[in-house]
Amino acid sequence: MSVLASAGSPPDFASVPHRSRQRIHPTAVIHPKAELHETVQVGPYAVIGEHVRIGANTVVGAHVVIEGWTEIGEDNQIFPGAVLGTEPQDLKYNGAPSQLVIGRGNLIREFVTINRATNEGEATIIGDYNLLMAYVHVAHNCVIENQVVITNAVSLAGHIHIESQARIGGMVGIHQFTRVGRLAMVGAMSRVDRDVPPYLLVEGHPARIRGLNLVGLRRAKGMEGSLPALRQAYRLLYRSGLPLEKALQTLRESLRTENGQSILSLEGKELVDETGSLLHLLQFLEDSLSQPQRRGPLPALRRSKEDAEDGDDL
Repeated sequence: MSVLASAGSPPDFASVPHRSRQRIHPTAVIHPKAELHETVQVGPYAVIGEHVRIGANTVVGAHVVIEGWTEIGEDNQIFPGAVLGTEPQDLKYNGAPSQLVIGRGNLIREFVTINRATNEGEATIIGDYNLLMAYVHVAHNCVIENQVVITNAVSLAGHIHIESQARIGGMVGIHQFTRVGRLAMVGAMSRVDRDVPPYLLVEGHPARIRGLNLVGLRRAKGMEGSLPALRQAYRLLYRSGLPLEKALQTLRESLRTENGQSILSLEGKELVDETGSLLHLLQFLEDSLSQPQRRGPLPALRRSKEDAEDGDDL
């Protein structure tokens, strides 16, 4: 049911037990035209609107409100007090039948709010196997891909795109039209007003790039083969002293493809990128700098001489 690419095998937290028959609490208010699979469970005082569709084995907790043109896939767990599919908090909204589309295997915790898109034919999209912790707000036209973890009290403004496996720390605010790259990590209580490149760790008020997201990269299945190449690319992009545009040009010229793999040739070294991560990082940054609606990438934190000698961001 998700419009995003499949996220593969679900992580452990996404497991929802099978239910053999539909169980709806007698105090739940469900519009007769809403479409619920027979295995859906609905808790006390939940409210489900006319245009809602919910897939198999999804659990809707107590006092949950699901409104609007909302489509929810299989095996989701929606905890008490969440509000999904309500009108966008956008003064341009004119009552259009815009959508909220949620994939499968998501955990949507207490008091999460997710708004529909603003215009007809548009959708707010949540992919597969994501964890949205308590009090997260996802505004209109956002896209959250797969296996993303968003910690408590994070606020996403409109038109934000978060790529797969990103991690967002608690109480973070993210500016509209911002993009957060794959396997990026945003530290708690940061203010993010520009794009967060893939594979990097950012933190601060305003947020600044602190280094590679080494913990996330080491934990991610299959990423070990790209770490040396990513380290070298990071040094070129953020520690060489070159303007970012010049560093990107040098990186592009230093990459070649052989037998379906990218090979980085820098400073007399040849490093194989087994996962295609360098090309994704390069394309992300080039698009961030060139596309008119993008806000440009976050800069790196300026470090003292002592910090530079420690090299702890690599």
